[in-house]
Amino acid sequence: MCYGVPAVGAIVTSVLWNKTRNTRLGWLNLLFWGGALFGVIDHLWNKELFLISKNLASDLMLGAVITAVIFASWLFLVLADKKKPVAAECAKA
Repeated sequence: MCYGVPAVGAIVTSVLWNKTRNTRLGWLNLLFWGGALFGVIDHLWNKELFLISKNLASDLMLGAVITAVIFASWLFLVLADKKKPVAAECAKA
């Protein structure tokens, strides 16, 4: 079930992104969907029946850690994007 927590984040950000079409929120949405997909593939790879492991509490904690790392990565991307020089944007146009 480690995929459950990022999947909830993906669903929430999908709804929010459909209302706002905010690019940065779109990044977070894609990261959450990737984290959820990774969790499903991991469970299938380890042949865990119904995608649920033997220790549900540990699995949910892992999902929370994965979600926190995804959010921290997104925050880093947002901060890096804000520090992008304006001159570089003008040169592209």
